[in-house]
Amino acid sequence: MGKHKKWVQISIFSVILLLGGWTLMNNLFLSEKKPTVGASAPDFRLASLDGQTRQLSDMAGKVVVVNFWGTFCEPCRNEMPALDQQKDKWAGKNVEIWGLNLDEPRVAVENFVKQYNVTFPILLDKNEEIRKRYGVSQYPTTFFIKPDGKIGEIRIGEMDAAYIDRTIASMLAQ
Repeated sequence: MGKHKKWVQISIFSVILLLGGWTLMNNLFLSEKKPTVGASAPDFRLASLDGQTRQLSDMAGKVVVVNFWGTFCEPCRNEMPALDQQKDKWAGKNVEIWGLNLDEPRVAVENFVKQYNVTFPILLDKNEEIRKRYGVSQYPTTFFIKPDGKIGEIRIGEMDAAYIDRTIASMLAQ
C-alpha cells in the first residue's frame, strides 16, 4: 500500500509541475504583446449597435480613434461629449471615431448612448477579445491610429475636446 501511495503522490506532483510550467511558458512567451506607439494596430472586426460590422483594416488612409469604455466608468461618461463633438468636427475629413464597449449588456449600452446622445459608432466587444488583444486594463483607454495603420498615440484616462482635436490634427498633418 505504501508503494502505491508514493507513486500516486509522484504522479500528482508531476502533473502540478507540468501545469505550472505550461502556465508560466504561456504567460511569458506565447501571449500576444501589448501594442505600443509606432506598432501596427491589431486588426479587428466587430458588430456595432446600429447593426453594421466594422473592420479596422477597412479604414486604411484614415485616422481612427478607438476608445475603450464602459458605462460604469465616470471618466468615460465625462469624455463622451468631447468625442462626439470631434466626430462632428472631423466629419468628411478622413477621421473615424469608434467606441468599443467592454462586453456589457446591450440594453445598458443602448441606454447609455441615448442618455449621452452619442452619435459615433459603438462597437460591441463580446468576451472582451479586442480589449485583451490591445492590452487595455484601465478605462477609458484610447488608441489614435494613423492613416498608415500604425498607432500614433495611446491615451489612458479622460480626454477633453482640445486634446482629441490636437492629436487628430497632428496625425492628419503627418
